[in-house]
Amino acid sequence: MSETEERKSSGGVKLYRLSEIEEQNTFKSTWIIIHNKVYDVTKFLEEHPGGEEVLKEQAGGNATESFEDVGHSTDAREMASSMVIGEVHPDDRHKINKPAKTLVTNVHEENSWWSSWVIPALVASIVTLMYRIFTGESE
Repeated sequence: MSETEERKSSGGVKLYRLSEIEEQNTFKSTWIIIHNKVYDVTKFLEEHPGGEEVLKEQAGGNATESFEDVGHSTDAREMASSMVIGEVHPDDRHKINKPAKTLVTNVHEENSWWSSWVIPALVASIVTLMYRIFTGESE
């Protein structure tokens, strides 16, 4: 299979390897990935309402979470669709869909009553006690 044939999926969509996308992080060329689609946002940098820095931070990588967190309008999504140049190669998709690393640890269900009720109740009691002490002295 030739490189050209390998770059096309069955639907004729151009496929890009992750390494190719990562290289497009320059002032001359800025590509991002959203939902496994590759977008060339180079010409849109100066027009982006959130500023070009927002796009430059995501350049060459997966911007799906950032894009969805902002809550883009239907109009913004339609505008973005005009910038699609292809898709991430199926062999590379697992590399970008890894869950984000987090410093937050999950609490087991059996321990959730402790953090959900006892700690807030204790804090509320301390605050109430301090309030009574300070308001009682001012009278």
